[in-house]
Amino acid sequence: MLIAANVAVYAYTCLLSGSTTTSDAVVYNYGQYNLKVFNGEVWRLITAMFIHADITHIVGNMLFLFIFGLRAEKMFDLKEYFGIYFLSGLTGGLLTLLMGPNTISIGASGAIFGIIGASIIYPSRGIGHSIITALLYSFFLLIINSISPDVNVFAHLGGLLVGLGVGYVLAATRRQGRLVTYKYNYPSSYGT
Repeated sequence: MLIAANVAVYAYTCLLSGSTTTSDAVVYNYGQYNLKVFNGEVWRLITAMFIHADITHIVGNMLFLFIFGLRAEKMFDLKEYFGIYFLSGLTGGLLTLLMGPNTISIGASGAIFGIIGASIIYPSRGIGHSIITALLYSFFLLIINSISPDVNVFAHLGGLLVGLGVGYVLAATRRQGRLVTYKYNYPSSYGT
């Protein structure tokens, strides 16, 4: 559903822009323009999560959402999944406000990093393994995906931290309530 929503919004912005590259006017009107958010247009924190700059941007984000989203769908119910997605995206947007009033940001990567973080940490915590490997892997992905000068590291970091935190808490609470019972049956005689 989230991929379909992102693609539908991208198609709409292409129509508005008259191109596969989203126009500056569309970004200015619907993206997270911090000055406008500071002036009360907080809805931009949501709309910016669905606006993408061009075909490469949408394909890259949707590929990561598809890969990690399929994994997350097996771990979390729909409410948890959407909660992680939107809370991560919003946190990434809120951290982006630290970049100053003239910053404009678009894209779903903060929300997607939340899904990535939750789907990496959840299995490690749920089975009682050390979470150090999961954290290293998560931050490696963050670094690899944040080296371009046009990337909003604040959005990525905010989303990842929320995803790791929510995934950890969900795994910890579910693990405490789990009871495993083992039964062993031994034959009473061995052919004597």
